[in-house]
Amino acid sequence: MRKFIETLKNCWKIEDLRQRLLITLLFTAIYRFGSFVVLPGINPSMLEKLQSQTSGGLMSLLDMFSGGAFSNASIFALGIMPYISASIVMQLLAMAVPYFQKMQREGESGRKKINWYTRILTVFILLFQAPSYLLNLKMQAGQALASGISWSVFIVPATIILAAGSMFILWLGERITDKGIGNGISLIIMIGIIARLPQAFVQEMGSRFTAISGGGLVMFIVEILILYAVVCASILLVQGTRKVPVQYAKRLVGNKQYGGARQYIPLKLFAANVMPIIFAQALMFIPLAVVRYQSENASWVVQSLMDNRSLLYNIVYVTLVIAFTYFYTAITLNPTQMAEDMKRNNGFIPGVKPGKDTAEYIDTVMSRITFPGSLFIAFIAIMPALAGLLNVQQAFSQFFGGTSLLILVGVVIDTLQQIESHLLMRHYDGLLNSGHTRGGAVSAY
Repeated sequence: MRKFIETLKNCWKIEDLRQRLLITLLFTAIYRFGSFVVLPGINPSMLEKLQSQTSGGLMSLLDMFSGGAFSNASIFALGIMPYISASIVMQLLAMAVPYFQKMQREGESGRKKINWYTRILTVFILLFQAPSYLLNLKMQAGQALASGISWSVFIVPATIILAAGSMFILWLGERITDKGIGNGISLIIMIGIIARLPQAFVQEMGSRFTAISGGGLVMFIVEILILYAVVCASILLVQGTRKVPVQYAKRLVGNKQYGGARQYIPLKLFAANVMPIIFAQALMFIPLAVVRYQSENASWVVQSLMDNRSLLYNIVYVTLVIAFTYFYTAITLNPTQMAEDMKRNNGFIPGVKPGKDTAEYIDTVMSRITFPGSLFIAFIAIMPALAGLLNVQQAFSQFFGGTSLLILVGVVIDTLQQIESHLLMRHYDGLLNSGHTRGGAVSAY
């Protein structure tokens, strides 16, 4: 504790780091304040049905990612997720479409073009999502609209406000990246998620001590221990630094030596990292758009796909996570290219011919190590549903795994590393001296 306080003092001594931290706090405070600014013309005291709707299922995830703005009918109700969806689409296009591949190789100018296309796509997504959100708001809390204003008139300016709110959040994230501690968009997502943690924790603790079959203190301690274990596993996944299993790694070496040390081919157990969960989660939100946030008249299949604790939802979710793990690994690690690079550098795998045979061997090894990695990622993804089997409250169970936990872990590690770098440049002891979180973290976005 004493060392931690000393580190905070060191952070305050460094003027540049102090300014960046204060700017970050200011912009995140603006974001949280905006989450409670209700759309003009909406009475916030008449949103009980909307808030009840967002207390479970996929709607609770949407509300979590927006920091509660969704259920508050806030000007930030759509959050930053439309931009994240557009970014995912652009990443896929950059991997599959030659035009965008070429653009990605153009360096800074290509990156600016891709960012411009991403923003344009974000606006189109917002123009679709905002009316959908307003239609749901009308069905859930139609009486909340001020008298004298019709929904047909209200929907156009409200759509503009919601779209502008999301773009303003994007602007805040970029300012945090430029002027603050960095990784602004991911930090905004994390702030929205973590804002729900205190309330969810208190509700869960209260349910364990008040419910007849709550389990009391013992069951609550078991929950915390399980949560701790899942967090540790998520840190392992987010870092993505596990090497190839020994039986494969011993063979995957070249004949060249650098500084007396043999070089291993850089294959990882979690090469796809958290992207499969993000992609799969984005697809699982499709039923919401199809039924316009309504489940009363939907079929059993659609209702099940809108319940993130149902068996069908989790079967489809796991299948998508595993499929995307293989897909993302295949497009990020090219065995043919790796075999060509080895051959060009006079390297080879003992017992395997260079060229096509080497590419096939690497592809086989990569497939074998991707399978256990995909199962581990899928397990983390469905942990919230498994926590529900222990009667964990819906709000608290979201922190047991899935996208929310991985975002929290990834952004916290990345932020600590940013602070660490500022401290080490000025010869201060950092926050990560144990080394457990160095060199492998990735941001949520």
